[in-house]
Amino acid sequence: MAVSGLCFACKPHFSLRPPLFYCFRKIRFCSVAAIETLDEPVIQGAHFSPAKNVSGEGSKLSRWKKLNSQDLGISTSNISKPTRKVLNGLKTKGYEVYLVGGCVRDLILKRTPKDFDIITTAELREVVKAFSRCAIIGRRFPICHVHMDDAIVEVSSFSTSARNFGRGLTYELERPAGSDKKDFVRWRNCLQRDFTINGLMFDPFARIIYDYIGGIEDIKKAKVRTVIPASTSFQEDGARILRAIRIAARLGFSFSRETAHFVKNLSCLILRLDKSRLLMEMNYMMAYGSAEASLRLLWKFGLLELLLPIQAAYFVRTGFRRRDKRSNMLLSLFSKLDRLLAPNRPCHSSLWVGILAFHEALSNKPRDPLVVAAFSLAVHNGGDILEAINIAKNINKSHDSSFHELSEPQNLENLTLVNEVMSLAASVKSTLSEMTDEHFVSQAMSAYPQAPFSDLVCIPLALYLNVCKVFQCVTMGAEKGFVAKQGSRIDYELLALGSLRETRHTFARVVFDTVYPLDRT
Repeated sequence: MAVSGLCFACKPHFSLRPPLFYCFRKIRFCSVAAIETLDEPVIQGAHFSPAKNVSGEGSKLSRWKKLNSQDLGISTSNISKPTRKVLNGLKTKGYEVYLVGGCVRDLILKRTPKDFDIITTAELREVVKAFSRCAIIGRRFPICHVHMDDAIVEVSSFSTSARNFGRGLTYELERPAGSDKKDFVRWRNCLQRDFTINGLMFDPFARIIYDYIGGIEDIKKAKVRTVIPASTSFQEDGARILRAIRIAARLGFSFSRETAHFVKNLSCLILRLDKSRLLMEMNYMMAYGSAEASLRLLWKFGLLELLLPIQAAYFVRTGFRRRDKRSNMLLSLFSKLDRLLAPNRPCHSSLWVGILAFHEALSNKPRDPLVVAAFSLAVHNGGDILEAINIAKNINKSHDSSFHELSEPQNLENLTLVNEVMSLAASVKSTLSEMTDEHFVSQAMSAYPQAPFSDLVCIPLALYLNVCKVFQCVTMGAEKGFVAKQGSRIDYELLALGSLRETRHTFARVVFDTVYPLDRT
């Protein structure tokens, strides 16, 4: 069996006040530097206005800016081909189109966007007419899904966004004196964004980035800041708390002071979210290459004990402090996973849930490093434990002895090794069952009276069964017809879909490289 591909070298409850926001009145103006576009000479004396900063720390003024995308190092070649086709399709029909949200931020930061979101002056029904494979989805916030090549491109409409924005408002936003209608429409839309760094618009044809709410400045400062006051923003949508964690973790940004305060003190709002929404947000954090940083921030800001009480109990049990810079085995496992993933190369949720279950089983009962190695190899090869043991016995590297989950190595006989590997597999399955048991989850932090109560289980039955399939080969014997993956190249399309072969291969790599780090001899 060839295993070279595995690299085996043998951040108190709060009084919730009624929202006090969107108090926009007259706005003063001054000019900013003119911006050169692709097909036009420099326009001297173009005037744009500084709007009141509508972020939660609203004493500063934030200038309305137009920036040349080329000056920021952005080329249209950085936009995915399916997205370019949708942009061109709408533009050729006379509609204005812009890229919006996180993709603009990522392009500025020279990162690969997870996806591209488009907003257009076209009505959604006009978008549907423009493409042969297009459908309107969503009732409260409808958008279009345009099927282009093998991708789905999301397209929203200014008109729909404006109607949704007006709901619940008892007055109309005044168009600032000196601004034109297009600026007003764009500005109003940007005010609906969650964070300033997500409130940028990019016109790829004029090569202009519009910044009305200080997003560029916060990108320069590496800050995550809400557009409206953080207390109001998070009460409107508790999922923004988790998105704040995810964005900060992925980008290595910190929170503005006000945002950090309410991420921590309004953390309980996430419990109002649907379990499917929670799983989606958790998957964004864990499956796209920033799991370790996400876990650290969830722990730092008191969210881990709500989302993953079992893992929070592990942190408490091992004396891991809120601002601890050290690592532990749980964080090391996800650090290794992060090195293999990226926003455009995610894994299926069964992989990170499986790693959580595996680690908790090991934490509850430490094992010999050789047993852990053989277990990961048996998962990789589809359940052939004897072959896994033979390979594991040829490992000539030292294990990471800093992990409490690994016991002192012993000279175990083959039969004992087989029994230990099968015992570990049974323990992983038992732990996975406990992770989906509300009563057990509710007791995870019971030894710590100051901890908030949470019996949250957001792992649905289908996901539980998928994770079970990853490990069941170890206890049920070698799977007939299963061919272990050879070589080091990961098929990320299959990994994202939950392919057993890719998931098992990646799991084994993560575990093996954690127990036997590459920098050890």
